[in-house]
Amino acid sequence: MKHPPERSLSRGQAWILGAAAVPMVAFGGLGAVGTYSNITSVFHRSATALGVVAAGEGATLVLALVLVGLTMLGQSAPAAVRVGLWTLPAVASLTGAAVAKSVTEAVVFAVTPMAMCVSAEGMGLLARRIVVYRTGVDAEAQRRNAAVMQRLAYHRARAANHPDQKARKGSELESWKLAKKVGTGDALLGAHLVGVQRERMTAGADAALAGMFALPVTAPAPGVTAAPEPPAIEGVDEEGVTPPVTEEDTQVTDVFDTVPAQGVTPVTDGVTPPVTLEEIAAVAGVPAPVAGEPLSDAQLVVVLRHLRYSDDPPLSYRQAVAAFREGGFVGGEQRVRKAWGSLMSHEESDA
Repeated sequence: MKHPPERSLSRGQAWILGAAAVPMVAFGGLGAVGTYSNITSVFHRSATALGVVAAGEGATLVLALVLVGLTMLGQSAPAAVRVGLWTLPAVASLTGAAVAKSVTEAVVFAVTPMAMCVSAEGMGLLARRIVVYRTGVDAEAQRRNAAVMQRLAYHRARAANHPDQKARKGSELESWKLAKKVGTGDALLGAHLVGVQRERMTAGADAALAGMFALPVTAPAPGVTAAPEPPAIEGVDEEGVTPPVTEEDTQVTDVFDTVPAQGVTPVTDGVTPPVTLEEIAAVAGVPAPVAGEPLSDAQLVVVLRHLRYSDDPPLSYRQAVAAFREGGFVGGEQRVRKAWGSLMSHEESDA
């Protein structure tokens, strides 16, 4: 799969993203300070409070930095890192709730460590989006899709070849459930699918407009061979071929000045026999189309050209499609429209 070219962040984007990362780090640090203060108020020992902060917010910060580093390198984070980003703050929250002396303090102590959890997740998400924007590659989405496709391939093989009927049925149902998850969250895949559909819609609209607004192209009239004019006879005046007869000249001479006979080219009918479908296919360099068999794009153009000029005047798009269906030829409506648009474009360029 071809990835889009890398893009660089503009100066304004870099400043805004940097400004967005500052409060994430600040509020995560404030959460750690709050946890330290809460534990100190209970145990009155700073070393114990620092240990709780290090095990909760500190470990979460380490995992957040690992997540950001892997994301910037275009790699997906291991499951342990993703689970730890939520597990460690949850443990810190339970610890704070357990050491609290009242319900009110338990709620406050439990909520405080979540600041570092949200900060870590926000930093990881921001770093991931930056990488996706610059490279067009979403490592996390590729990881999820790869896992789904692996499970889907396993269940499809199990549904087809497993000896147990119940196992085959269960895998068949599971494969349909997994099919819904393919491509979920993959922005690159969605962009590619939108691009493909945009090209198809453009081709369909072009074919439709070409069929509606294309000027009719009249086939060239069959040539007629014209009879050549007889050559002029030398030595003949404009008044006539036979000189006038006078009273003194009453005898017919024995010698007659005759003109040698000239060959006359007969006027032929000149009607060119209709071109067959096989001849058009031979000129186009494709196999002769056969009714009832799948046709290539070039064969579709050959069939439509043959049907269009099978009558005078040439057939329109609707008439040609009707003749196409009556002839038993196979082709989807979208492909036929595209072939017709190609035929019209070629005729317009020739005109």
